Amino acid sequence: MTQAPPATKALLFDYRQAANPVRRGLTEPIPYRQWSPELHASGPSGVIPLDLSTELGTEGPATSPGLAAHFVRIANGEGVKAAARATSSLFFVLSGSGRCRRGSASIAWQQGDLFVLPAGDDPLLEADAPSVLYWVNDAPLLTYLGVEPSKPRFEATHYPASWLKAELEALAADPSSARSNRLSLLLANSDLPATRTVTHVLWAMFGMVPPGDTQAPHRHQSVALDLIIDCQPGCYTLVGTELNDDGTIRNPQRIDWQAGGAFITPPGHWHSHVNESGSTAFLLPIQDAGLQTYLRSLDIRFAG
Repeated sequence: MTQAPPATKALLFDYRQAANPVRRGLTEPIPYRQWSPELHASGPSGVIPLDLSTELGTEGPATSPGLAAHFVRIANGEGVKAAARATSSLFFVLSGSGRCRRGSASIAWQQGDLFVLPAGDDPLLEADAPSVLYWVNDAPLLTYLGVEPSKPRFEATHYPASWLKAELEALAADPSSARSNRLSLLLANSDLPATRTVTHVLWAMFGMVPPGDTQAPHRHQSVALDLIIDCQPGCYTLVGTELNDDGTIRNPQRIDWQAGGAFITPPGHWHSHVNESGSTAFLLPIQDAGLQTYLRSLDIRFAG
């Protein structure tokens, strides 16, 4: 490194020293991390951040450089404000029922529903039964850019549990699905025809892993914040940076699933979901792939 004359912040680096600054002690790599459902199993109403800001060196709570994930626990008859400076907020209802109020608009939700909100006033989540929601937003991205959300890019949209489940079951029953790498639905919004994503920043997939299934590895440059909706012991994800000659993951790390728990899949890491239980498992990966798709940098690849 060389430094310009005094009274300036200009620097020059040898390309070989600066071309890839993602390394420990500089731009910290995104770590493997897992959160147990015990985190939201009890306690008062409130927002529980899945915060890695210290490890990532971000300003403010963050689960990845661009996204923040939380559990929201709401006691019966109480309400919690989901306050964030964000352009996109996604909520999945793990348990309970209630409504989301924002101004004069209201979305009634129940277990298994998903809904997304654009930039706007902070919504109030009110429960008429003890409830837990999983909430992901893009506030860390806006903090890094030093910007404020100025206008909504899509309309608030509700994906009812009954519709999601019926469509996923129909997909699984389609004979062509026997050859599929994934049995999954990508949630999209008619306001965003080019990216086919749930918001212009967020990507969401409602998927199942049948009993006895081992998915072939794949990878992408987006960060995945994986929520396990339901599973039995024996479900897990294998993750690693390289493949063996036979297409399996070399020296993988195993992440055992827990229903109602969450974990991170770092960008560029090969991953494969495995179900060695006797029951179908359901998961909801949420990624910053809406943004990555717009940038043409998602680079999704499948082993073999």
